[in-house]
Amino acid sequence: MTIHDTVFEKVSNLEAATRYEECRFVNCDLAYAKLNSCLFIDCEFEQCNLSLANTAEMGLQGVVFKDCKLMGLDFSKCRSFGFKVSFMRCNMETTSFHKCKLKGTDFVSCILKGTDFAECDLTNANFDNCDLEGAIFDRTTLKGADLRTAYNFIINPEVNPIKKARFSTHGLSGLLVQYGIIIE
Repeated sequence: MTIHDTVFEKVSNLEAATRYEECRFVNCDLAYAKLNSCLFIDCEFEQCNLSLANTAEMGLQGVVFKDCKLMGLDFSKCRSFGFKVSFMRCNMETTSFHKCKLKGTDFVSCILKGTDFAECDLTNANFDNCDLEGAIFDRTTLKGADLRTAYNFIINPEVNPIKKARFSTHGLSGLLVQYGIIIE
């Protein structure tokens, strides 16, 4: 079943295995929802809670999340084909993107505490004003990524490719922590 150009407000459940195109989801509480095998194309989620939703084989193509709560969401279970997302002012604590391809993804003013970016491709990603406390960067490609206004991150340049990534002076301590250097 395909649903096109529809606004969903304050819903708490969606049909599994449904295709949603150019739809808006506003103030929806989809925490723990079974979104498995749903396909979202050019959709927008605004002020929604999708924490701990079932994302197995969920497709996200051109999906924007604004002011959403996405805690514990496992994007690594989503379909990789056409995977394209962006995030604005979202709480994404303990979210997993393990091994996801996130080239050019925008994270704007997001809380990404404890988020798993291990083995991700974050080439040219933008972390504008994001809190990355405890975020996991392990064999994560950050080439050309913009972390100039990101904070609380620890990234080991010896195991994470960071060529041409952009950092501010205040963020340098997050790149040097493994060396035990004291920066004052």
